[in-house]
Parts: sequence; structure tokens; C-alpha cells
Amino acid sequence: MKRHNLKTLGFLLLLIGLGACAPAEKTSTPLQKPNIIYVLTDDLGYGDLSVFNADSKISTPNIDKLAAEGMMFTDAHTSSAVCTPTRYGILTGRYNWRSKLKSGVLGGKSKALIPSSRTTVASLLKTQGYATAYIGKWHLGWDWALKNDQDTLSEFWDKDDDLKEIDFSKPITNGPKELGFEYSYGHCGSLDMAPYVYVENGMPTEIPTEITESKGDQNWWRKGLTSSDFVHEDVTPNFFRRAISYVKEQAKEDKPFFLYLPLPSPHTPILPTEEFQGKSGLDNPYGDFVLMIDAYMGQLLAEIKASGIEDNTLIVFTSDNGCSPEANIEQLISKGHHPSGIYRGHKADIFEGGHRVPFIVKWPNVIEAGATNEQPICTTDFMATVATISGYTLKDNEAEDSFDMMPLLTQTIKDDSFREGTIHHSVNGSFAIRKGDYKLIMCGGSGGWSFPKPNNKEALEQLPEIQLYNLKNDPGELVNLQSERPNLVTELKALLTKQILDGRSTKGAKQTNDSAEDWSQLWWIDTN
Repeated sequence: MKRHNLKTLGFLLLLIGLGACAPAEKTSTPLQKPNIIYVLTDDLGYGDLSVFNADSKISTPNIDKLAAEGMMFTDAHTSSAVCTPTRYGILTGRYNWRSKLKSGVLGGKSKALIPSSRTTVASLLKTQGYATAYIGKWHLGWDWALKNDQDTLSEFWDKDDDLKEIDFSKPITNGPKELGFEYSYGHCGSLDMAPYVYVENGMPTEIPTEITESKGDQNWWRKGLTSSDFVHEDVTPNFFRRAISYVKEQAKEDKPFFLYLPLPSPHTPILPTEEFQGKSGLDNPYGDFVLMIDAYMGQLLAEIKASGIEDNTLIVFTSDNGCSPEANIEQLISKGHHPSGIYRGHKADIFEGGHRVPFIVKWPNVIEAGATNEQPICTTDFMATVATISGYTLKDNEAEDSFDMMPLLTQTIKDDSFREGTIHHSVNGSFAIRKGDYKLIMCGGSGGWSFPKPNNKEALEQLPEIQLYNLKNDPGELVNLQSERPNLVTELKALLTKQILDGRSTKGAKQTNDSAEDWSQLWWIDTN
């Protein structure tokens, strides 16, 4: 890859001036486009990294160094508090609940969630001259080839009875290739969801003949068909090795590349390799697993530098949601480590610990090294940002909930004018909206897996139906202000309703949500 200097003021002015949401056809820029690498960890908490949590008991020097060389966002959020929905939002720039998936996640046998007709980050960048690659955990569904003219598979991820109906000798359809990825390598669901099979460029790398299962406390995975080349303990290292090789090869080409690297870790099964076991000193393999991710991130960053492309490579590092209870959070806290930092809740919850995540962006010569940004952002914002960077003008039906982050990255705006509001979503489909310092939650409990859970009727009967918090004064979401600020509740509810029914939160023509009739199930929304 030829190195190009991005220091010119004209380049920055062009980037800032490009519109990200005007309804027009794509345009192009003659300036050199950066390589783009997006690293998505799985279930990594906001408080797990030492650079985001001074009291963290897990030292992450390589990720900390990435933050020191780039910009860290302290108020970054995923569009959902669980895996599949967040991935949908990253690749489409659209809130996950606008899709047909209104709650929960997909499994290893689920059909494709994103239709090939929808523009993704990969298909957008491909039209702009980028080589595009995905390596890692997909978890957005794809369509396995089936035997005996069977129409579909069971959607239940804990049932492996119908795995024998998959024809692993044939290619999958409606997968990464159809969504713009020229190269793809990974597995379909989470690392605890069968089938345990790698698929490269649409073809299973091997026909699985083994049945594996693990019943450990933190290293468990569900029983299912497994290929001989699929070794659970080596999946994360394998993805990093392949990502490093991809970077090395693409650096030789005179063409920018986009690498999407969604890791399956530190999600269960929690499987640090032998050299990292016990290294965190927390008596918990989760801490060791995070150390392993940090070490491999160091290797990836070293290859980017050694390949001579560091100055023209934009790197994003983040997580798909908060830390999972599978990490044994109570035990970690007993050791003085708080995976959610000062925030309430964890993965699956509507509380901050469910969707506030570490977020780092490095882009030499464009982003000031060591910068910190306190503006609220969402992982859906990635698509509008790369559209601007690559010279593409989004149409009305593309990236409906994506805001161009370039003014934040270049620090040309520092007030709260970046976005009007940010919508959050929990595992059971509960909504919240954030505007300024205030967050309105449209349920009485967590909407997820922490107390009070959605099925805890006794506890919920003692609580108001909605919650309102001032996150500036009360980051732990402990003091519900809904009865004290009824006018603000009405204002935020109206904004949330509008952005749901408009089919977008950005400027542009109204759009249609998928399965829009489902909104009638929300007690607080009027669809008439």
C-alpha cells in the first residue's frame, strides 16, 4: 500500500464539508482514502480496560496505547445491549429494532437478517474502490444449504436435532459476500452455538463429523456438530492470525481496504490459551481472556506499523455490549474489578452497563493523539462516517440512524449539537432514549438480566412504569426523576415515538420500519 500524507488542511475541510445524509447519488473524491479496520470485541465491559477505568484490575497496555495515539469516546453506546442487534446496526447504520428482529439474538442456524438489497458499510466501500473483508464471528444469520428440499431450520439455538439437515458440502447463501464482503472467513453464531464450522468465501472449510460439548462453568458451549479444524480454544487466535495476514498482504496492494474483525471473545466460552491462564491475578479466566485480546491487539497493531500503512489507516476498537454475567461479575467485584465501571447493569440491560462501551478511534494526522471526547455517540454512526471519508453521499434509505462523526474526530464541534437523541434497546425489546444529560427508560426494571428482571412481577409492581435519570448527576441510575419532571418525560417520549415512527433519526424522507405493525405491542406508543 502506498503511503500518502493526510495533513493538508484542504483534505480535512473536504471531509468536514461533505454531507452524510443528503438524498443524492454517490460522489467521489480524488484524494487518497484511508484503510479502515473495525475491531469489535464481544461482551467486553466499559470498565474492563485500564484506559477507561483507572480502578480496573486488568492491565491492557496495547489497547491503552491505541487510545493514547487516537481518540477515546467516554459516552459511546451500542444500539442494543446484546450481540446480533448491535452487529446489524454497525453494518447498516440503522437501529436494530427497525429490522424484523425486535428482541433477542439469532443462533447458529438462523436465516440471514440483512437482505442483500440493503446497503452496508462493506457494499458502500466496495463501490468506492475498497477491498473488503470480514474475519470473525458473524451472528447475523446466513442461509445454510439444506438436504431433502427442506425449507428452513429451527430457530432455537439450544436444539441441534436438525443440524443433520444442513448440507455442509454446498455453499451458504445470503451471507457476507452478498452484503459486500469480497473476502470472508468465520462462523455463523456465537462460539457457544452450533454448528461449529468455519465458512470461507461462502463454503464450509470442512464437513463436520464430530459432536462436541463443554459443560464447564465459564468455558461451556452447547452440544453440536464440529469440524476437525474448528478448535474452540484457538478460534480467537486464529482470527487474529488471519487478520494480521490479511493486513500484510493488502499493504502490498495499491488499493485501500476495509477489514471488519468481529471477535468471539471475551464472550463465553471463556477460553484463554495456556500462556495467559492465571496472568490477570483475578482467579477468573475472564480477566485472562481480556489480557489475551490485548496481547493479540498488540500484534495486529505491530503489523500495521511494520507494513508501512500506519499513517493512512483508521482503526476503530469497541465492544458489542457490556460485560456478561457469564464472566462471574460478582467474583470479579470481590477482587475489586468492576466490569461496568461506575455504571449500573451489564449485558442485556437497558441500564448503562448494558450498552455503554469503550470506543477508540485512531487515525494519524487527522485525529489528535491522546484526545478524549465526551459527546454521546452510537455504533450506528460508523456508516455515515465512512461514507464521508470515502466520498459517498448517502441516499434516504441508507444509514437512517447514522451520524457523521468527522466533526467529532477533527474536533470542529465540541458542544451537544452532534445529535438530538440516542435510542437504546435491551434484550427483551425495551426502549430508552437519551437527550443531553437525561435518559428516559420505557420500562420499570432492567429490561434484561439484572434486577429487577422483566419476569419479576412482584418487584416491578412496586416500581413506576418508566424511569428518568440525570446521567450527569447520577451516572449509576439510582434516583428516578420521572415523577418530578413530567414535562421532560412527555418531551422525551414524544421524541422517541417520532424517531421510531419516522423510520429514521437523521434528516431525510420518512422510511418504513420492517414489521412496523409490531409497534402496537408497545403500551406507550400510539400508532394511529
